[in-house]
Amino acid sequence: MKNKIETRLRALRSLMKEKGIDAYLIPTDDFHASEYVGDHFKCREYITGFTGSAGTAVVTRDMAGLWTDGRYFIQAEHQLAGSGVTLFKMGEPEVPTVHEFLEKQLGEGQCLGFDGRTVSAKEAAKFDEELGEKGVRINDGEDLIGEIWTDRPALSCEPVIELGVEWTGKTRAEKCAEIRKKLREKGADVFLLTSLDDIAWLLNIRGNDVHCNPVVLSYLAMTQEEILLFANERAFPENVKNALAADGVALRPYDEIYAYAASIGKKSDNAACVKTEHISENSEAGTLKRADSDDADAACWVKVLLCRDAVNSRLVSSISKNAEILDEENPTLLAKAIKNPTEVENERAVHVKDGVALTKFIYWLKTNVGKLPMTELSAADRLYELRKEQEHFMGNSFDPIISYGPHAAIVHYSATPETDVPIEPRGLLIADTGGQYLEGTTDVTRTIVMGPLTDEEKKYFTLVLRGMLNLADVKFRYGCTGRNFDYIAREPLWRMGKDFNHGTGHGVGYFLNVHESPNSFRWKHVPERSDDVAFEEGMITSDEPGYYAEGKFGIRHENLILCKKAEKTETGQFMCFEHLTMVPFDLDGIVPEQMTEHERKLLNAYHAKVYETIAPHLGPEEREWLKQATRKI
Repeated sequence: MKNKIETRLRALRSLMKEKGIDAYLIPTDDFHASEYVGDHFKCREYITGFTGSAGTAVVTRDMAGLWTDGRYFIQAEHQLAGSGVTLFKMGEPEVPTVHEFLEKQLGEGQCLGFDGRTVSAKEAAKFDEELGEKGVRINDGEDLIGEIWTDRPALSCEPVIELGVEWTGKTRAEKCAEIRKKLREKGADVFLLTSLDDIAWLLNIRGNDVHCNPVVLSYLAMTQEEILLFANERAFPENVKNALAADGVALRPYDEIYAYAASIGKKSDNAACVKTEHISENSEAGTLKRADSDDADAACWVKVLLCRDAVNSRLVSSISKNAEILDEENPTLLAKAIKNPTEVENERAVHVKDGVALTKFIYWLKTNVGKLPMTELSAADRLYELRKEQEHFMGNSFDPIISYGPHAAIVHYSATPETDVPIEPRGLLIADTGGQYLEGTTDVTRTIVMGPLTDEEKKYFTLVLRGMLNLADVKFRYGCTGRNFDYIAREPLWRMGKDFNHGTGHGVGYFLNVHESPNSFRWKHVPERSDDVAFEEGMITSDEPGYYAEGKFGIRHENLILCKKAEKTETGQFMCFEHLTMVPFDLDGIVPEQMTEHERKLLNAYHAKVYETIAPHLGPEEREWLKQATRKI
């Protein structure tokens, strides 16, 4: 692999020289700012060999660098070794950001190149501002990786399905009416939406164009008159096309979005060239006014709502200068994050099914380790089969992280045939996995005791569990954000001078992406993340602190928790969390004396609920095991 990377870098540098490009930027993103991308878009992986889900590569005439975050430091060090690609550990002292590095490296008359379809409009504008002052040119029209990647996979075109209201809780027409109302309130004439999960949520459709993420490669344009969905028509069965058409959604070829964007604000018969009347709520919804015939030679005055942080720079630059851009968060973002009552009830139901599969898996591991041959990969296969037994299972929500022993210290380790190791009757195993079901998305981590532990392993097992339980137990005034709570999960570790190098929690979609904005738990402010949003009733967030001792072991405990309203007093509205995940924690790793009385009560109450919920779905031997596994401490 190292020789391949060296060959690819030489080919890229030759092309850069030919085109007058001095530094070339290769982000992880597809054309939609997705966190995870389809095989066609894995340009950064192709040129560096690093397979993690987050990172940015920069190649100059004489060096290549990869920037990634703390989840992937250990993995990146292994995968980049000997490749000629330097690892830049983001957020570490004295490590420059990509922007700082390029500002220092590039000077007057030099050129930064990238494919503008894979860089957000906000990011491209930042490069232009920072480097333009130094006389550096920007070339955003070059897909250089595509030119050297001779066997590049084609764009995905997987079949699309439609979700009924029994799963979504709201019809497509209801959701679109709510978004159109928001457009009128903002005075926007056109809404451009490119985030794949937002489009899938809004239209009540799902696909399989990104591994483990049930989304459809598409762009969407909405006015008060029409909705245009730019996608590969071959992916849509006739019944789905007919249902979309019945709700006023017209299909257009995927790449025509750029021509559509260019037409916005120009005099034509295109529906994008419209101006919404400022009407009251009592007026007829959707009333439009086109440019008067007397203004036939004038351009239309159009306001376009989009999020520059999510829409790629080439699409934004295609829009006519006559149009005014309203740069705001997508109005679908918060609506998608706040699960409605139907979605919440479905999520509770799906966590019972998922809990049954996970409980059976833990029972199988602990009763068969040392008796049956098992490895990280075969254990992942076993769990997949147990999930498949559950009704409405649609696949994994991410590649399973089954990591044993020292591998568990690699936060996002994923076993391969080359790295797969046997699971032995000693030490710890992390199982961080999730499923996609029609009733929702799951994400759960359990650290499982496979045999005798050291005092150090038990100590940190307990510390991490204490933080996880305490975070889920908070009661708070409405208006708090994830940064208000992160300390609670880290406090037991911080008191010992220890920490973990990843966020404490992320939002989770409904039969959608396992990572969903804007709700999260993290103590650092990350400018590119919407982490200042108040927690709302209906938001689902992971609670997953950890501890990782490189070369020795790793620990992570994770439940999904649902935000709910608590009591309202003269002080204000109070909020709390409810555990959705129903899977036992391994009592064999806990030192009860390290826990407070309250923490023990929290664990005992949770385990009583797990037993009550899961036991009826188990066989006699599994049920008896679960009774012991959830005993009071």
